[in-house]
Amino acid sequence: MRVLVTEDDENLRVALEFALRGDGFAVDTAADLPGADEALMVNAYDCAVFDRMLPSGDALAYVRHRRGAGWPMPVLFLTARDSVADRINGLRVGGGDYLVKPFAMPELIARVRSLCRRDMAGQAVVLRCADVELDTGRHQISRAGVLLTVTRKEYLVMERLLAATGRPVSRQELIRYAWDEMADPASNVLDVVIARLRRKLKDPPLIHTVRGSGYRLAPS
Repeated sequence: MRVLVTEDDENLRVALEFALRGDGFAVDTAADLPGADEALMVNAYDCAVFDRMLPSGDALAYVRHRRGAGWPMPVLFLTARDSVADRINGLRVGGGDYLVKPFAMPELIARVRSLCRRDMAGQAVVLRCADVELDTGRHQISRAGVLLTVTRKEYLVMERLLAATGRPVSRQELIRYAWDEMADPASNVLDVVIARLRRKLKDPPLIHTVRGSGYRLAPS
């Protein structure tokens, strides 16, 4: 699951990133609303965490504006404003949750995970190519009816390939989707995952290398 954290306090931003990464999330960060806007234009996230009051503006107004344009992403607001009215306003504009500072990091992680799962449950679909199925609700991959044991990275790479069945997906796109912006596109992490997926999927092969482009999922 990939999360965007927008927080102007550098120490807290780094602490949030470290804690969420340590619990298995892919994390991108922004220090202000323009930075968040740029990240949201480029990447797909399962959840966004916003400090309520930022030097660049009120995140609540920012989320209200995006909701008006049909933006569906789950949002967790962080704030020092703890009145009932503030919490209600946060939820009214489309915030999925509202956490008052100071907070315990395990509670924040639990709330972020809950928001991600809630969103995924509402969007569960099954992606297919030949005899391979990926269930986004159960996070399962099967081939010819046989359930495969896959890691989180293998699942994400396969999900992206299945969503683009027949179209080449670049290395950069796969790495950005399964890891985050901190991943080195020149490393061999993607090659390792692709090799493991090929072994688990067995024959006939489905994942094809597209020279100079990346990888493509298609029947042989």
